[in-house]
Amino acid sequence: MLSLSDIKAGKIIIIDNEPHKVMSNEHSKIGRMGAVMRTKLKNLITGAVFDKTFQGADKVKEAHIDTQKAQYLYKDGDTYTFMDMNSYEQFTLDADIVADAAKFLTEGLEVTLMVFNGQPIDLRLPVKVALEVIEAPPSIKGNTSAGGDKVVTVRTGAKITTPLFISVGDRIIVNTDKGTYAGKE
Repeated sequence: MLSLSDIKAGKIIIIDNEPHKVMSNEHSKIGRMGAVMRTKLKNLITGAVFDKTFQGADKVKEAHIDTQKAQYLYKDGDTYTFMDMNSYEQFTLDADIVADAAKFLTEGLEVTLMVFNGQPIDLRLPVKVALEVIEAPPSIKGNTSAGGDKVVTVRTGAKITTPLFISVGDRIIVNTDKGTYAGKE
């Protein structure tokens, strides 16, 4: 059981027999009142996001999540096909489970699949992935009055803010946690 001080962003807890990911947390104590923890939770089964406040004596159960390695193969409509790295069996995930990770999925990318009671509930990408730039506005020499950044489009369709020297055909490294430029390959 997790106490109030153990509830942190990134933890997966059980509420109403379903796993919920703590998206953010804020601890506060006002005068004589007890401490409270305000959280934003995401239901990993339904995808619903909501706010919940825990009181000082509240305890929650941490979810037992299994992980397995998988390799992304291809997208077909609203489903994404993966291969289990242990059994080599193929399986599909709906777009709601893949969610924002779809912006960074490339064929052959190895991911970590989170499984709760035998059901895939979430997908974790490597922290950094290399993606090819397919669209970039031209950079004009000396045009740094706007901060020296421009927005480019990578092969997966994601739009990333990069330095001015990045051009079409370059491979850039993207931080998947923040969706930001991390370097040039």
